[in-house]
Amino acid sequence: MTEVAASDQLLVVIDPVARRTDGESVRIAKDVLSAGAATKVCLPEGPEEFARALARRGSRRPVVVGDDRALLRAVSLLHRQRELAMCGLSLVPVGGVLSLARSLGVPTGAVAAARAVLDGAERRLDLLVDDSDGVVLSALRIPPVLSPGPSGAPAHPWLRTCQSLVRTLAARPPRLASVPGPGPSRLRVEVDGVTVVDLDQPVEAVSVTPGFLAGGAEVEVRPVSVGAEASPLRAVGRRVTVSGADFRYRADSVVAGPVRTRTWTVREAAWGLTLPVA
Repeated sequence: MTEVAASDQLLVVIDPVARRTDGESVRIAKDVLSAGAATKVCLPEGPEEFARALARRGSRRPVVVGDDRALLRAVSLLHRQRELAMCGLSLVPVGGVLSLARSLGVPTGAVAAARAVLDGAERRLDLLVDDSDGVVLSALRIPPVLSPGPSGAPAHPWLRTCQSLVRTLAARPPRLASVPGPGPSRLRVEVDGVTVVDLDQPVEAVSVTPGFLAGGAEVEVRPVSVGAEASPLRAVGRRVTVSGADFRYRADSVVAGPVRTRTWTVREAAWGLTLPVA
């Protein structure tokens, strides 16, 4: 009997949302992984069981079968446990929210993603960590951009409430012709202690993306256009602070806030993800 090396043993954690959303892709991924490595499969029913399964992984390499939110949950848990540096992750994307997986280079087909888990190589990636110990894997944006769910419905219940309110107002003679959208923000954006834009300059959007050059984040600020279109302001640094009036932000697939100030710091090569070999 051949003994299987610890590095070839997998802990396959299947997110409950993935099981409900696309059980066939989950089954295919499980079959491919089981055929190529010694696997232990966990079927957590909620976040607490998900966390316990990850904590009890032992020497097995964790494989998350789920969408962007499941990956973000796994990275956040390992970060809070201070185990990211010692634990590489693998992902088989299954679910309705997969834009983060695509941006990171993970195949989105069940077979291709499972084969990448078995045959790929770990790549160390930068991480943004904020002053409340939250993490950002790919990008953050202020104000948050609302994206539709898998069926085309808005992702946030409060947006559906607003739309319902607009329809109700439209059905009666309104005092206001329309419900105004969000206006420009007045924010101070500092990169490595240098002010890129201050409160006297309204801005349309701010984005921060890690992984730019060595251990740096790219910051782009779009000022409000007056007449001719204003050129975006760009900076690169390791520490980004945004402050001003209450603001919300979208970190990967999660909307957070409101906050009045938040600082993000780049952690270079802080976490590992298995990706296809080029």
